[in-house]
Amino acid sequence: MSRFVEGEDRSQSWLLPNSLEDYVSPDNPVRVVEAFIDELDLGSLGFSGVEPAATGRPGYHPATLLKIYLYGYLNRVQSSRRLEREAQRNIELMWLTKRLAPDFKTISNFRRDNGLAIRATCRQFVMLCRNLGLFAHAMTAIDGSKFKAVNNRDRNYTAAKVVKRIEQVDASIERYLATLDRADRENSDIPEARTDRIREKIAGLRQQMQFLKEMKAKVDATPDGQISLTDPDARSMATSGRGTGIVGYNVQVAVDTQHHLIMAHEVVNEGHDRTQLVPMGQQAKEAAGTSEITVLADRGYFNGEQVLACEGTGVLPCVPKIDTSGRAKLGLFTRGDFVYDAAADHYICPAGAQLTKGVARSDHRGEIDQYRNLTSCLNCELKPRCTPEKVKRFKRWKHEAVLDAMQNRLDQLPDAMGLRRQTVEHVFGTLKAWAGSTPLLTRTLEKVRTEMSLAVLAYNMKRVIRLLGVGPLLQAIRA
Repeated sequence: MSRFVEGEDRSQSWLLPNSLEDYVSPDNPVRVVEAFIDELDLGSLGFSGVEPAATGRPGYHPATLLKIYLYGYLNRVQSSRRLEREAQRNIELMWLTKRLAPDFKTISNFRRDNGLAIRATCRQFVMLCRNLGLFAHAMTAIDGSKFKAVNNRDRNYTAAKVVKRIEQVDASIERYLATLDRADRENSDIPEARTDRIREKIAGLRQQMQFLKEMKAKVDATPDGQISLTDPDARSMATSGRGTGIVGYNVQVAVDTQHHLIMAHEVVNEGHDRTQLVPMGQQAKEAAGTSEITVLADRGYFNGEQVLACEGTGVLPCVPKIDTSGRAKLGLFTRGDFVYDAAADHYICPAGAQLTKGVARSDHRGEIDQYRNLTSCLNCELKPRCTPEKVKRFKRWKHEAVLDAMQNRLDQLPDAMGLRRQTVEHVFGTLKAWAGSTPLLTRTLEKVRTEMSLAVLAYNMKRVIRLLGVGPLLQAIRA
C-alpha cells in the first residue's frame, strides 16, 4: 500500500475537542441562522407554542424547529424525515439545536401549523435586506415559473382529458367484446382461461367508465374545469415545450436587479402571468420602501388593465407589447408603422395621410376609438400592404397613452429584457436545482406557500452571506 494516502487506525484513541463550539468556526453560516432567529419576536410573528403549557409533557420551542428547517433548506434537506436523521448525526445541526433531535412528525407538524408565521419570517429577512440598503437600486425583475406538485398527471382531470380517456376506454371495451364474439362464433382455440381473463378486463373497464362519467360531471361543475385528486389545489399548466405540461403551481418572484435578492414572492395556481403584474409590483415596491420602482417583465405579463392599474401607484411597469397579428410576416404594415399625434389626436399612416377619430366608439363599453380616412385610402398606392377593406380603420384604446408611456420607458432601457432574463431566470434555476426532482413536498396552496417561503428565505440568506460575509451580517442582525 505504499505510495498511497493511508487512513488511520480505527482503534486508535484521539483527543477530540470536548465541546460542540470548537467544531463550528466563527464564519460558519449556521451562526447567522441562530442569530437571525434569536433576534425575532416569534410571538408577534404568530408562531404557536411560544408560551409553554402549564401541564403535560414539555414541547420544543418554535425557535428550535425553525432553526432546523432553515438549516435544512440552506443545505438542500427539505424532508422532515431527513431532517430528523441530520439532527442526530450532523455536528452543525447539533450545535444549532443544542443536541435536541425532534422526531420527523414534530418537525413536519411545525411547518404545517405555522404557515403564516413562517411567511412573516421570510418578510422579516427582506426588511433586514432593505435596512442594509440592498434594495437602493429601485428596479426589480418579475417572472413566474411552474413547480411540479406531488399530484401525478394521471390524477388530474380536465374536460378534454376525461373525454379522451372515455374514448380510449370505450375503444378497449369494443375490442375485447369483438374478441369474445369471434371466439364464440368461430369455435376458436382460445383457452377458456384467457376468455375469463378478457371478461374480467371488460368488467374492470366498465367500472373505470363509470368512474370517468362521474368525474366528467364533477369537472363540468367546477369553476376552472379541473380536478386534482392527490393535491386538490394543484392545476395542470402548460410549459414551454410543445405538448408538455405539468400539474403544479405557478411561483411568482420579484428579484432585485442589482444584488439578485428576492424582494417578494407568491404562489398561485393559475397557469398564466397576465394578472400578476399589479400584485407583484406592489409587493416589490413595499419591500424596497421607495416611492417608485421600475418593474421589468416579459410579454406574458402584458395586460392593458394591469398596466393601467399601476398608473399613479409608483409602480413603473416595463412590459413589451404583444403583436399576434402576423402581419409583419406577410409583408403588411404593422401597428408600429402608424404614428400617433397626441396633440392633434390623429394617426399618420405610412403614406402620410391622417386618420381622424370617428364620432362613435367601436365597442359596447365605450373604450375603443376608431380612426379612419374616407378619402385618401381609396386611391392609395400602399393600400395592398395596408388593408383589404375599402378604407383603413385603426383602433385605439381609451387609455392607450398609458401603454405609450410604458413603451417610452422601454425605449430608454434597450437592455431591459436581457437584464430581466439574467436576473430572474437564474433565481428560478437555483431554486429548482436545490429542490431536486421533487420541487414541492407539501399539498394544498397554503402549505406550498409556506414551503416556498422557506426556500426563498434560505436563498436570500445565502445570497446576503455571499455579498457581505458572515461577520458583517451578524453585526447587522444584532445591531
